[in-house]
Amino acid sequence: MDDLTLENLMDLERQGWEALSSATGWDFYGRLMTAEGVMLLVNGMVLDRTTIAATLNESPAWASFEITPEKLVPVGTHAATLVYRAVVERPGQPPFEALMASTYVLLDGVVRLALYQQTTTTH
Repeated sequence: MDDLTLENLMDLERQGWEALSSATGWDFYGRLMTAEGVMLLVNGMVLDRTTIAATLNESPAWASFEITPEKLVPVGTHAATLVYRAVVERPGQPPFEALMASTYVLLDGVVRLALYQQTTTTH
């Protein structure tokens, strides 16, 4: 489980937010996600790979993001969930703040994102 460390997974999360901040989210997540991977968004949407591929690069880019504090929850010998709070902003919009949970698995020795979930902190 050496690849599923807090440091490694936080690096992947930061890379993901950087991709979302440059409108290249699918370019990044297309390589990272498992074939069956899904994203559960705060608005109730459940996005599979097909939907993510069709929409993520077209989504408005984030102008800034902040991630704090992080916690790693092992869920087996080849899986772990990373939990953190994110505050992200787009120009002209109020900040979006949510708790994030990203579950990663090791597939053939490669770290992959299986499930990403957002839970709002503002409601």
